Amino acid sequence: MIFIIKVTTNKEERAVDMISDRVIKKSINVFSVSRPNGLRGYVLLEAEDRESAEEAVYNLQYVKGIIGKTISYEEIKNMVEQTATTVSIKEGDIVEIISATLKGEKAKVLRIDKQKEEVVVSLLGAVIPLPVTLKLDNVKVIRREEDAD
Repeated sequence: MIFIIKVTTNKEERAVDMISDRVIKKSINVFSVSRPNGLRGYVLLEAEDRESAEEAVYNLQYVKGIIGKTISYEEIKNMVEQTATTVSIKEGDIVEIISATLKGEKAKVLRIDKQKEEVVVSLLGAVIPLPVTLKLDNVKVIRREEDAD
């Protein structure tokens, strides 16, 4: 059974460590504790039954409680399995930033991190070239490096 545990936002890692320590010390029937990417304020706990889950998290700092119903693996599959995303951006491409403070600025791609889904760019209009790290979905390609030749 998979339970959703409500925890203090930005303390998910600490909560996972504390739950894991308790499970090991008390030999509780808990199979896994994880903090899925993109799910802030929550931790997933796989246990044999609700009593084991409650014993694992009872009265721990940062833990606010167990959300009522259990969930199936299919419901959380996209959060826990890593997927290889196809990235159409290449190093050297000219991109336009489409989000937040730098919206509308043009930049050159310096580096791409496919695991983190981030891109490091250098702003074209800047007096001093500073590398800026952005999420891949915050930029769009407007010119390929080959097009400039």
